[in-house]
Amino acid sequence: MTSLLGHNVTFGNATSLGTAAGMNIPNALTVFRVLMIPMLVLTFYWAFPWHYQVTAAVFVLAAITDWLDGYLARKLDQSTPFGAFMDPVADKLMVAVALVLLVELHASPWFAIPACIIICREILVSALREWMAELGKRTSVAVSYVGKIKTGFQMTAIAVLLAAGQHLMPKLVYLGYVLIYAAAVLTLWSMFVYLKAAAPDLRLKK
Repeated sequence: MTSLLGHNVTFGNATSLGTAAGMNIPNALTVFRVLMIPMLVLTFYWAFPWHYQVTAAVFVLAAITDWLDGYLARKLDQSTPFGAFMDPVADKLMVAVALVLLVELHASPWFAIPACIIICREILVSALREWMAELGKRTSVAVSYVGKIKTGFQMTAIAVLLAAGQHLMPKLVYLGYVLIYAAAVLTLWSMFVYLKAAAPDLRLKK
């Protein structure tokens, strides 16, 4: 153990400088993902050449940090209550903001429908998980395999549609629509999976 800037820092299997300061690497990546949201909005509206593609790149980078922070938390055994709370919040904020931007860009009910389905499902499932946690049954509605596939389709669809811009790349737009509708279907499917798991506790008791 050594002293660095007034902090005790242990190298090896214990804490690093970031941990000693109260912020380990996975948590820092999660916070970084939240801080990328203003950058996403800025690049979307700042009309420089290729700004839509840059916006898509920002979103993809955020999606990578989503995978990376979870991987590092498990690999380095650095899971924390803050990370468990903030990681899904950061994901939902990034996705919701990206969908709002895309709804404006496409201005069509054909896009608004799957976007509304995805956002409403996230609100419902978040509330369901919070309520189940109060009952001590949070694991009953843990992330399912279907939910992970849904996330993959959802992130890919958003990245593709952001990169396509204002219909400048029609083939990408068509691909994005196919992916976003697939994500919406999987979103509903995973929602029913979670509701089914919570059904015994949702039933009114006499």
